[in-house]
Amino acid sequence: MKLWGRNYTQAELHRYFGHMMPAAGIRRFTFDEGRAKGLSAVEVKTGAGLRFVVLLDKALDIGDCDWRGIPIALRTQVGEVAPQYYDPTGDEWFRSFGGGLLTTCGLTHLGAPDVDQGTSLGLHGRIHNTPGEEVGVKSAWEGGKYVLRIWGKVREAKTLTGSLCLHREITAFGGENRIIVQDTVVNESFVKMPHMILYHCNVGHPLLDEGAELVADSLEVRPRDAVAAQEFSTYQIYKGPTRGYPDTVFYHKLRPSCDGMTSAVLLNRRLDLGLAVRWDPRNLPNFIQWKYTAEGTYGAGLEPANCLVEGRSRERERGTLVYLAPGETRSYRVELQVGSAAELMGEMIE
Repeated sequence: MKLWGRNYTQAELHRYFGHMMPAAGIRRFTFDEGRAKGLSAVEVKTGAGLRFVVLLDKALDIGDCDWRGIPIALRTQVGEVAPQYYDPTGDEWFRSFGGGLLTTCGLTHLGAPDVDQGTSLGLHGRIHNTPGEEVGVKSAWEGGKYVLRIWGKVREAKTLTGSLCLHREITAFGGENRIIVQDTVVNESFVKMPHMILYHCNVGHPLLDEGAELVADSLEVRPRDAVAAQEFSTYQIYKGPTRGYPDTVFYHKLRPSCDGMTSAVLLNRRLDLGLAVRWDPRNLPNFIQWKYTAEGTYGAGLEPANCLVEGRSRERERGTLVYLAPGETRSYRVELQVGSAAELMGEMIE
């Protein structure tokens, strides 16, 4: 385990610390004020500079994240919001979107507010505002590595309609700056169910700044609409805070690397710092790039998905809507890593 410029064995660390928490560990806590009051969470620190917070009552998504004290994740003026304040209508989802490093969208609908076969569907679906069940946390030495693990189930269910259950496991390692999210979605129903999922990985300042860039091996890039088309020639470059900057989205198809994974990096060369998102494209074939470099809410999204973000009815019309048969499962793996340009670009080449 590499800490503070030196490699330690388990026995060596035990000689210095009676408990691992000063070096790396997991701490559970509950928010105690405002609209976050009662929200259960865990703080994870790896000892290599990475600290992040898993929101147990919000789909085990990831809120705050920093590296050596530098904020990584987008944080909005909304802040953390407990799930009881969620409003599923229209775009009211934004009233409980505090940003965070990872926001899961889905599971049966995501994207723009929509009406599909007579059913009204709000922005980005319900799963992000659903509390976890059977949640567990563990930190322990395993095969010479100090493993930090959180797991649980998140269920999207409606009586007389059906149920999809997300089984999530989040893993980090002492001495590393990497987070692994391993998900399996199970159709617990006796009918086929529509299934849409998107991993909304959000970056804020100072990693996101004027001149920051998206680095990705894109086979195809296209703007979502006329607004994005106006910025198509500079889609990979981000502006500083810009008054009136519109919601801007590009759709990518990325080339897999030799290990079958694919990746995108938001890179700040001035800081020599970036966030890499790697995922298995077999079940997440789409990459959505979200640019919203407006004043006050200054953010960017790197978003692997099994669909686009125009709503369920559009997926149905295109013939691209994914269904899960009764009892069928679908697995997803997404990795997030913070590091220097050399570290992250080396991972992409490998």
